[in-house]
Amino acid sequence: MDETYLESLTLGQILDRSVAAYPDNDAVVYTDRDFRLTYREFGELVDRIAKGLMALGVQKGEKVAVWATNVPYWVAMQFATAKIGAILLTVNTLYKISEVSYVLSQSETENIFLIDGFRDTDYIQILYELVPELKTQQRGYLKSEKLPHLRRVFFLGPEKHRGMYSMPEVLNLGSHVRQEDYLARQAMLDPEDVVNMQYTSGTTGFPKGVMLTHLNIGLNGYWIGKNQLLGPKDRVCLPVPLFHCFGCVLGVLAAINHASTLVIHEFFDPVQVMSSIEQERCTALYGVPTMFIAVLEHKLFDKFDYSTLRTGIMAGSPCPIRVMEEVMDKMNMKEITICYGLTEGSPVLTQTRVDDAIRKRVETVGRAMPAIEVSIMDPEKRTPVPSGLQGEVCCRGYNVMKGYYKMPEATRQTIDEKGWLHSGDLGIMDEEGYVSITGRYKDMIIRGGENIYPREIEEFLYKMDGILDVQVVGVPSAKYGEQVGAFVIPKAGFSLAPEDIQDFCRGRISNFKVPKYVVFVDQYPMTASGKIQKYKLREMAAQLFPDA
Repeated sequence: MDETYLESLTLGQILDRSVAAYPDNDAVVYTDRDFRLTYREFGELVDRIAKGLMALGVQKGEKVAVWATNVPYWVAMQFATAKIGAILLTVNTLYKISEVSYVLSQSETENIFLIDGFRDTDYIQILYELVPELKTQQRGYLKSEKLPHLRRVFFLGPEKHRGMYSMPEVLNLGSHVRQEDYLARQAMLDPEDVVNMQYTSGTTGFPKGVMLTHLNIGLNGYWIGKNQLLGPKDRVCLPVPLFHCFGCVLGVLAAINHASTLVIHEFFDPVQVMSSIEQERCTALYGVPTMFIAVLEHKLFDKFDYSTLRTGIMAGSPCPIRVMEEVMDKMNMKEITICYGLTEGSPVLTQTRVDDAIRKRVETVGRAMPAIEVSIMDPEKRTPVPSGLQGEVCCRGYNVMKGYYKMPEATRQTIDEKGWLHSGDLGIMDEEGYVSITGRYKDMIIRGGENIYPREIEEFLYKMDGILDVQVVGVPSAKYGEQVGAFVIPKAGFSLAPEDIQDFCRGRISNFKVPKYVVFVDQYPMTASGKIQKYKLREMAAQLFPDA
């Protein structure tokens, strides 16, 4: 396959290529509801949805928001919108009314698909509260006071709701669009067109809409799959949220690029994951570290067969070395890879390869992806630092976002005049080009003039018996500026005291790195995509220890 040719493909063309080559292979499978589509069937569903959207008047460049868990229509929507030149806007499933109102308003979204709700949030009630006109105005002629750009609301299922189109209606309306008109729409598209908008998780400040093109995420997805050696015989177990890059790029686009099968989970449940791996004979598994920990530590772990597993991705947050080693040993994932990146980078900048030395695969996040430059820069001077020295991880290449939607100043702060995307993450690159992430620039703890990097202390504490997970943050201190605080999740059956943690550290790491404060918790505050919100831990620490 000519790798350079891939740069000229839209997402729709990537799908069409796999449909043509492997029409009878499974494309999408849900084991919990007996849902299974071949590539031919999946391609037909995508085309029906795309034509239905055209029939309703959705134009090239319009935003189509999807506010839903990993329901079966989700992946089809990803390609249907791409085929007609619309922009898929992924909405965080944990958003409440103020957050979804902000995103729909700031993005000037014209269309939204939604499900009933998630956990304690009623999506339909929120839409009616934001857009009361839905109950009184004719569909297709919506004029909303709060969301003036919104034109159409869709329910992502068969049920009917006032003012909303149902999925059966969308699918049926597709028959009114001529095939030549559908093909003409696709011929208008350019790989440099924006096809996806994702709002950064908002761990600090207001979320920003990251504009990503077909080229950005299509080519990144290709190389992510290539580095795992994915092919048409692979079956990828995907329990991570599709609204996040981990799901819709690392998962969906990596698999579709290589005609692999997607075994999708609507929610993460360790037993469902273990069951589907055995039932569908999955060869790859994706997850954030906390998901792998939940599987490894589950009381039913030994009841399932993992012999078909080979590869997969652990990403989303720093991967503890101990967990990587256990996954490779106990789950047969000898070729598991680590990916590192950020949404603004489409998202993957570096990835380990399946044939890397084990030490590189457990201690680093790999080396630069093909056609992407990665550099470690001085965060203040924005100039490269020598190998082996710490600095900010930056990248340049096809993968850099087009920018933040309607935020030119924020875009300029993130992408410099030479085209370098600044990640805000701290890292070190060795002489072979392998990168190790040492933390977030803003997460660095400065204690009495000493720079302390939380990742170093976390990795050390993972070696202690009885610790399941640990997160280290800075605690405000009048005397030192900051002190080291550790939030620890103990393993089941272990009884630990703060003094046990501190005693384990003393004499093994520098005294100023020993946690002054230790808090035992059952879980961490997390985004819906599985990222631990360290800023909330810092807020908790400041409240718990106000006199530090």
